[in-house]
Amino acid sequence: MDLSTDITLQTEHIHWLTKDQAWHYRVLPKGKENNTLQLFCEDGADQYSLLSELEILLGQDVALQPLASSQIARLLSTYYIKQSAATSGAARLQADNADDFLMNLIGEAKNLKSSDIHIESYESKCRVRIRIDGMMVERYLLERADYPALINKIKILANLDIAEKRLPQDGRIAYKFGDQQFDIRASVLPTLHGEKVVLRLLNNDATEIDLNTLGFSKTDLENYLQGAKRPNGILLISGPTGSGKTTTLYATLKLLNKEIRNILTIEDPIEYTLEGVNQVQLKESIGLTFAAALRTFLRQDPDVIMVGEIRDVDTANMAIRAALTGHLVLSTIHTNSAWGTVSRLIDMGIPPFLVASTLNTTVAQRLIRQLCPHCKEKQPFTTELYPRQFKPFVEVQSHYVAKGCEHCFYTGYKGRKAVYEVIPVDQDLALEIKNGNMYIQNLLKEKGIQSLAENAFNLFSEGLTSIEEIYPLLFNY
Repeated sequence: MDLSTDITLQTEHIHWLTKDQAWHYRVLPKGKENNTLQLFCEDGADQYSLLSELEILLGQDVALQPLASSQIARLLSTYYIKQSAATSGAARLQADNADDFLMNLIGEAKNLKSSDIHIESYESKCRVRIRIDGMMVERYLLERADYPALINKIKILANLDIAEKRLPQDGRIAYKFGDQQFDIRASVLPTLHGEKVVLRLLNNDATEIDLNTLGFSKTDLENYLQGAKRPNGILLISGPTGSGKTTTLYATLKLLNKEIRNILTIEDPIEYTLEGVNQVQLKESIGLTFAAALRTFLRQDPDVIMVGEIRDVDTANMAIRAALTGHLVLSTIHTNSAWGTVSRLIDMGIPPFLVASTLNTTVAQRLIRQLCPHCKEKQPFTTELYPRQFKPFVEVQSHYVAKGCEHCFYTGYKGRKAVYEVIPVDQDLALEIKNGNMYIQNLLKEKGIQSLAENAFNLFSEGLTSIEEIYPLLFNY
């Protein structure tokens, strides 16, 4: 008996079986009826012997419902992910094993290449979600009575005040478990039904970061390197939170990190550690802001300065001042496009002539999920899938869609790739900035500058991603 492919398991049911039990017997929890545990089993299995063994093992009545082998494999790979440091299927937290649960949870998230762990409290339940390839996935449900033990454990590890439950708190955890060692940023936020915690997993190892592998096209990389290798000016990277801006900056610092240069950074948080780079952690509570650090940096004989983010006019003014006095300044800013950084700086109160004389390169960046190479499926393409009024850069006859397999945990996607829009600010563009002209799309086309939409479309036309992933960028083109 086969069922539809959209079967989902309830998170509160997953803890009924451990990961080892689910994989060994190839069974999955369906629900409970009249105190009988309902399980999906593999079609063709010896149900009589399987039923007897499971009832003895689990200590309760069991009923089996056959399911196709492909379905069992899909659900096992989705809900009972096999990882060396992952937790077992026992998702229910007990107060006396909060330490083990937290350590295993962090280890599992790291192995799954997750960027964040969200621990949340609601009126009737508490849950744990992790972010994989930019998407949130619910992993565990917790008993409300056991939730405070977990939150207190996190606070203790992050050197936070366990008695303070009314104000937000931020801390840092040095995670060491087995052969894994990395830093975690902990953020605690009071909510209606308790405190919400977000753990950002930071990668201390910068050895694998390389500008050549991030996703730059050949022309964009040449333009970017030209700006990064200039002795002065400001290089700005724009994009929303979680778009990979910091990774690009670190890859740039790694390239510039030579004995002949003095490099200083002010960051919040320090996501990677680079030997040879003087890195400073932001501490606004004691007055160590971006602007305050920049003032001190100018007295530290720097060659290159990296500012985590230009958030306010004071930081922007200090960055401009540093660029004017012969330093290369790298930073990020929140705008929707590469050229939008210009108007953002002007809106902050920076005079256009100063922006024109200091801005040497402006970059926009996004992260696009890549289709899983093992299961992506080729289909005929119709232009109805494009946003209205969008004109494709090249004609596409066929495209690939996400299907899902055990290699990608049945998401259809595996890994992400950055797409960029790089604008080197030359004399022509500097003149447009001085004149206050923000509408320069035709000039950028004349100079051969590829937009975010074009670079994202190239990934789609090459079959590396889906139309759904690049749709928001095409819509804004």
